[in-house]
Amino acid sequence: MLAIKLSKVGKTNKKMFRLIISEKGRDPYGNVLEILGSYNPHSKKLEAKVDRIKHWLAQGAKMTATINNLLIDKKIIEGKKVTASKPGKSKKAKEGTEKTEKEAEKKTEAPQAEPVPTETETPTEQA
Repeated sequence: MLAIKLSKVGKTNKKMFRLIISEKGRDPYGNVLEILGSYNPHSKKLEAKVDRIKHWLAQGAKMTATINNLLIDKKIIEGKKVTASKPGKSKKAKEGTEKTEKEAEKKTEAPQAEPVPTETETPTEQA
């Protein structure tokens, strides 16, 4: 499957990115089908070949979440933004752990019921 994604170029503290199209699992620093533009995160400047991006999307290429959000911000494509971060660090995940901790505290504070005697402990009447 083809994917439009970012490829990092530039110096260590002056990173820039290229918008490329290549196979989804392929190394973004190797051979690519086409360079579709560039993005400078320091100045937030995007230079993109809009007609080529739309062409590849029409051919069935997918985008990474970051590219999708970037193109929507710059009004190159229309749609909704997607979550680009991992779910382990979000606020919702933190709220979920707080709820489970509170439930665990409630369970430990709940009064313990008396144990029910088993059949061997109950006296049996012999007739």
